[in-house]
Amino acid sequence: MTFAAPSPLSDADLGTGLFIRRFEEELLRLYADGHLSGTTHTCLGQEYIPVALAPLLTGDFVFSNHRGHGHYLAHCADPDGLLAELLGRQGGVCHGRGGSQHLRRERFLSTGVQGESLPAAVGVGLHLNRTGQDGIVVTYIGDGTWGEGAVYEALNMAKLWRVPLLVVVEHNRIAQSTPTTEQLAGTIGGRVAGFGITFSESDSLDLNEVRAAAAPHIERVRATRQPHVLVQHTVRLGPHSKGDDSRPADEIRRLRHLDWLERYAVAYPPQFSAADAQARQRVAEISAAALARPLVSGGAA
Repeated sequence: MTFAAPSPLSDADLGTGLFIRRFEEELLRLYADGHLSGTTHTCLGQEYIPVALAPLLTGDFVFSNHRGHGHYLAHCADPDGLLAELLGRQGGVCHGRGGSQHLRRERFLSTGVQGESLPAAVGVGLHLNRTGQDGIVVTYIGDGTWGEGAVYEALNMAKLWRVPLLVVVEHNRIAQSTPTTEQLAGTIGGRVAGFGITFSESDSLDLNEVRAAAAPHIERVRATRQPHVLVQHTVRLGPHSKGDDSRPADEIRRLRHLDWLERYAVAYPPQFSAADAQARQRVAEISAAALARPLVSGGAA
């Protein structure tokens, strides 16, 4: 991965990235205190990806996955509705019944069923073409999702039907508890090439570099109405969900040295400290307000 010192971020980008981090950490606290049912999958370490891409995808359809809180916060800017949803409270984005993995708001949809967002995304892209709309469809998946047959069926039809689909692969090198090297033969690029679909990848931890690298590919999807697969190598700092992290302790320590926010804190301490204080205060206020809302009968919590 790219280890150069991070480039300076705007206050807005840093603020959003920090807010997602503190939001996810608050979810872990709420879970430990018994306020969440089921489990939760945090995006710790991967926040910079949706923050980098969201400004390039304004007004487009976004499909997310089980690890989708950061996607929702970056694309929808609705933390109150999201936290109320996760807590099964009134005012939740899906009335407290969708929970962590099944969210819908305007042009945003998530599912916890691996790979199944792609067929739906292809259908939306086909609709955009047939109705003469200019938007595109983006779907976030992980490297582990390349073991699902629906991915290949969807890519086949996306290419055949010239669907404006951007597949963003958040490649954190582990599928739940299985390293990618033990479950993925060949490469993602090689598999994509079999469909004649264009492919790009980046291993940068720099938000500005990720955005700059993605921009021309997104514009090409818009202009050509053809699919593209963008692989962003990244780091999953936490466990798969709420269980113990199955990775060796030395591997976890090594990954924490790659934390994009910690690297930024060292490079730009005054800006980081101010933004972090604001993020922590905002998350605390949103959490208190959400906990004060009434539970929804049959809700997620």
